[in-house]
Amino acid sequence: MPSLENSYRGYLTCLNERRFDDLPEFAHDPVTHNDRLLRITEFQDMLRRDAAEIPDLYYAIERLVIQDDQVACRIRFDCTPVADFRGIPPTGRRISFVEHVFYRYQDGKIAEMWSLIDFEAIREQLTREDGGRFTRR
Repeated sequence: MPSLENSYRGYLTCLNERRFDDLPEFAHDPVTHNDRLLRITEFQDMLRRDAAEIPDLYYAIERLVIQDDQVACRIRFDCTPVADFRGIPPTGRRISFVEHVFYRYQDGKIAEMWSLIDFEAIREQLTREDGGRFTRR
């Protein structure tokens, strides 16, 4: 069995390569996302939607902590939305934001995840009239 770190990095590679059909290798069916039970097909649809709204979406690990069956990751995104992203209209500008996500693994696969995306940073960047970029914190 691969290490939890290798498994998690493989999961992010799967997302970055848009191999959403391979998600059952990395996540249980069903999987819990922010306390909502999702069938694997619903999870795949959510990720496909994100990739369609932001075609250059790339999951870059900024911080990674692993303990027992838990993974915590701060993921950095530098990308350009081309469609409404979670209700925020695109401007054609490149934006930068982070997601903090915590995972609980069971039997080598993701069983639960809790995700917090910095939507305020996204909204601020997409609505600023000067087109200013978000600075890293």
